[in-house]
Amino acid sequence: MTQDQSSPEQVLPKLWLLSDARNDNALESALANLPRGSGFIYRHYHLGPDERRARFAALQEIARKQGHLTVLSDTPVKAKQWKADGIYGAAGRMPKGNDLLKLVTAHDWKEIVAADRAGADGILLSPIFATRSHPGTKPLGPLRFRMLARKAKAPIIALGGMNAERARRLDWPRWAAIDGLS
Repeated sequence: MTQDQSSPEQVLPKLWLLSDARNDNALESALANLPRGSGFIYRHYHLGPDERRARFAALQEIARKQGHLTVLSDTPVKAKQWKADGIYGAAGRMPKGNDLLKLVTAHDWKEIVAADRAGADGILLSPIFATRSHPGTKPLGPLRFRMLARKAKAPIIALGGMNAERARRLDWPRWAAIDGLS
């Protein structure tokens, strides 16, 4: 992010929708129904390059009309070419000294440290609860999630089995979902 912008804590949306092959048919309505100023992380790894680009453009138009930030899971170069607001991925993929919003994935303490070192503007910590995205993976659970989240320098976004009811129970200010929002 550029120096003249507000701090990440101030501009980082509280609610994030992630795209996936399984929620593709519901994305238009999900984006329209998110609270104004939410965030959208576009992944869609299942599509070929041209189809992926066209789908992003269509969804980005809907997101922009709703005042949502759009973040691309890809390279920094492609994120800039596609006019995304940010980039999403592992700490090792994050650009240095770039004005893109950087959302970094983490699943444990080591990855949180790497995310902070990479200059993350937000860290998606997962999985909090059991999820179809990580079948068979032991979820962090609320207690371990809070323990890890307290140690991070960047704001934490709860991910993994999240929906509105679980977000209320977790009582965490920022959360994201695939199925739970679409």
